[in-house]
Amino acid sequence: MAKTGDEVLNQFQQAKQEEVVASGGPKLKVGIIGTGWIAEAHIQSFKRMPDVEVVAGADLIPGKAEKFFQDWGVENVRCYPDHKSMLEAEELDAVSVCTYNVTHAECTIDALNKGVHVLLEKPMSVTLDEAVEMVKAEKKSGKVLSIGFQPRFDANMQQIKKIVDSGVLGEIYYIQTGGGRRRGIPNSTFIEKKTAGIGALGDIGCYSLDMVLNAIGYPKPLTVSGYTSDFFGKSYEYSLPENASRFDVDDFAAAFIRLEGGIILDFRIAWAMHLDTPGDTIILGKKGGLRIPSTECWNGTVGGPMVLYQDVAGQRVDTVLPIIEDGGPGLFDRKIRSFLDAIINDSPAPVPSSQILINQAILDGIARSAELGKEIEITIPEV
Repeated sequence: MAKTGDEVLNQFQQAKQEEVVASGGPKLKVGIIGTGWIAEAHIQSFKRMPDVEVVAGADLIPGKAEKFFQDWGVENVRCYPDHKSMLEAEELDAVSVCTYNVTHAECTIDALNKGVHVLLEKPMSVTLDEAVEMVKAEKKSGKVLSIGFQPRFDANMQQIKKIVDSGVLGEIYYIQTGGGRRRGIPNSTFIEKKTAGIGALGDIGCYSLDMVLNAIGYPKPLTVSGYTSDFFGKSYEYSLPENASRFDVDDFAAAFIRLEGGIILDFRIAWAMHLDTPGDTIILGKKGGLRIPSTECWNGTVGGPMVLYQDVAGQRVDTVLPIIEDGGPGLFDRKIRSFLDAIINDSPAPVPSSQILINQAILDGIARSAELGKEIEITIPEV
């Protein structure tokens, strides 16, 4: 009988605990910077990791960090009013950066400069320049910087890359990707430039781009013609008045991107629209095509069985690829575990900044192109 996800996770935890006891080594000392909503997923995963001790946390809002750790039953955690004071006072092995988008770069660079490994939540940053500075700090420090793209660890997402790598599609020449929600504008700090910097484009657009760019080896972008709008977020008809009045990011974005290798990327993403989906993801190659069903709301996997289209012996053949049910730990636990293992084993980051730098360059290019109202070239500095 197949094991359930909980059984697999319990088995893993027991094995890992035995490793910790057998090695006699100390637990990794971890701090959390920013104790908002996404930090809840981090603390839950860290609590399930027997070789980790969360010892410190920082948040700009007085009392927020203390309440966060109290609510999640984590004791003896030292709390600080900002990340700088925490990094100065603590001897940490690693931190999770779970702050506003606009402070991702500052917190990450400061941690790396202190010799601390970093697991950074998505999007990597707001601008390309910020992302470049983070990669520079990473290389100088020699520490691990991994970006929080947990969909990478879904078996169905990994299947997309396996299909492309197998050569069954042949040379890729066109990709359509995106996704979104009919109604799904978040609130809080997501909807203001002073904290988020960008809206749907960075929040879920980065995931959509990673799904296809990772599959094709992350070729560099050459040019982009981008478009963004905010019709729903600023509308008192579709948003609460207190949210509409302060909404100043994008709730929809689209772009036409030319990549190295002659690949065209047709992209669209939405927090809100008069449609259930802007379309499935399509990867077209000279030998075959792949359709990846969209989801109602981005959830880290595919929206249904994928379909591979080919010609075999002169006949058109459509192969339905069933959803993979792998029964393992959740995606967030896999993300956290892979980061910790990279530190322990002195191995490369599971979601390397060198790739997500390209992702960020495209997001940055879309935003700049939309603001200028014309196609622009994308240049990524050598780091």
